[in-house]
Amino acid sequence: MNTMTPTTAPLTTNTTTGTTTSGTAAADTYWTRVESPLGTLLLTAGPDGALTSLSVPGQKGGRAVRDDWRQDPGPFRAAEEQLAAYFAGELKDFRLPLSAAGTPFREKVWAALDDIPHGETVSYGEIAARIGAPRAAVRAVGGAIGANPLLIVRPCHRVIGADGSLTGYAGGLDRKIHLLTHEGVLRP
Repeated sequence: MNTMTPTTAPLTTNTTTGTTTSGTAAADTYWTRVESPLGTLLLTAGPDGALTSLSVPGQKGGRAVRDDWRQDPGPFRAAEEQLAAYFAGELKDFRLPLSAAGTPFREKVWAALDDIPHGETVSYGEIAARIGAPRAAVRAVGGAIGANPLLIVRPCHRVIGADGSLTGYAGGLDRKIHLLTHEGVLRP
C-alpha cells in the first residue's frame, strides 16, 4: 500500500470547459526530467515541492514543459531516489508529497489507487465499489483513472479489466505490461 501525503491547492473550475485545475500559478511550477526504464519521465511540482504530475513520453494527456515553469531538480530529489529504488526492485511503496488537483470524484478514485498493494491488481469495478460508487459508474471510474496525472507513484497500472485483461493505460499498454512484470504480477 502506498503511503502518500496529499496536499491541497485551491481549485479553480473553468465554467466553459468544466476543467478543474490547481490554484498554483504556472510560474510557481517546477519541473525536471528523470531517466527510467520507461523512458524520460517529466516531473512537475508546486512551490511546496509536492508532485503535481509524473508523465512518460507520448503519454495520452501528458504534460509538456511550459516557458513559464522553472527547471530545478532540487524539489525532486526524494522522487528521483524513490523512483530509482522502485525500478531497482528495492522499493514497493512511494512516500512522497502529492498535490494533484481534480474533481472530488477523481480525487476519491485516485485515493483508492493509492491503496492497491505492490504486486496486486484490482478491477475497475472493484475501485468503484471501494469508493461507494454504483456498478454503473465503472466508465466514470475508468475516466478518472485515465486522468491520473501521477503515473507510477499513483499506481493506475494496477487496475485491470474484470476479466483480467490489461485494458487502458495513459502511458501505453507496453509500459503497463512492463510495470506489472516488474512488480511480479505478470511473468516475463
